[in-house]
Amino acid sequence: MSLPEIASFILLLAGAVFFFAGTLGLLRFPDVYTRLHALAKADNLGLGLIVLGLLFKAPGAAMSIKLALVWLLALAASATASFLIARRARQHSIAPWRSGEHE
Repeated sequence: MSLPEIASFILLLAGAVFFFAGTLGLLRFPDVYTRLHALAKADNLGLGLIVLGLLFKAPGAAMSIKLALVWLLALAASATASFLIARRARQHSIAPWRSGEHE
């Protein structure tokens, strides 16, 4: 294996780990706000690492630009969706989880 193939493999694997961590956070965290945080942070980083891993395998500059644009659009969509969900939760008076309170 060449160095770019190894780097691509490591980045793709790291991206998958962050996607798994985001999914685990979605399932395990106690309230909507911490779940949104897990998804927004871990999944965006996971997608970024996967895009970087795929850049090593991209056949040309046009494909590399498309991959980067997909990641940027996903970042914008994730931020917008997280904001809207959190705002709606707050409008419905869903309080953030506090340590020591009952679940």
